[in-house]
Amino acid sequence: MRDGYTFPGRWMGGTALVAGPLLVLAGALLRVRYHFFFPQQLAAYADHPRLMTAAYSLFEAGTVVLAAAVLALAGLIGRSRPMWAAWGATLTLLGLFTRTFHGGIDHLAFQLVRVQGLEPATTAVADSYTAWHLFRSPALAILAGWVVLAVGAYRAGVLRLPRAVALALMAALPLGTLKGTEVPQSLIAAGALCVALVPLGVTMLRDGPRPGRRALLGAGAVVAGLLVLRLLGADG
Repeated sequence: MRDGYTFPGRWMGGTALVAGPLLVLAGALLRVRYHFFFPQQLAAYADHPRLMTAAYSLFEAGTVVLAAAVLALAGLIGRSRPMWAAWGATLTLLGLFTRTFHGGIDHLAFQLVRVQGLEPATTAVADSYTAWHLFRSPALAILAGWVVLAVGAYRAGVLRLPRAVALALMAALPLGTLKGTEVPQSLIAAGALCVALVPLGVTMLRDGPRPGRRALLGAGAVVAGLLVLRLLGADG
């Protein structure tokens, strides 16, 4: 076991810090012209299925990638402020899991539009919108998580005050099923996340030696293996 290693490591962590916020912002921008509530989001999908699929896919990909970014940030904070790192990462990850859960519901709702039509799909979503699910109560964690993480990053000296405040603004990003881009709230939150994390990711990627040949070959093998699995499971 190599001493000092913490997941996700410098390369994966730095890449996630750069890519996660940019993916979230790209997804928010693609759907910015449509009202954020679910009837308008479903109608937008009925009229522009490819655009809305791309928007929601980018946003959800960013949500998943942000999990690695949060772990990387927590690792930096934990060097001097372990309690802030632990609670900030725990609450934020719980919130990200909630967003991913909502992403699955969003996908199913869009498929209802495609298979059954806009009106039946809108009725189904409206009738089940307040149904209980496991992540209803923990959803509030995402509001507190970014703030705790931001305070921890500032106290640990990982982020200066302006970028720590920018990180905390992610708490303003709307949360829920089929929530689109709320202007200007969503754009401020996603843009502030880029301001907070992208420079940190670039610094992390630059701070240290480049990956060796063995590491690059290993990464290539993993990517090739994932592609093979994707082809084998294309109809699954």
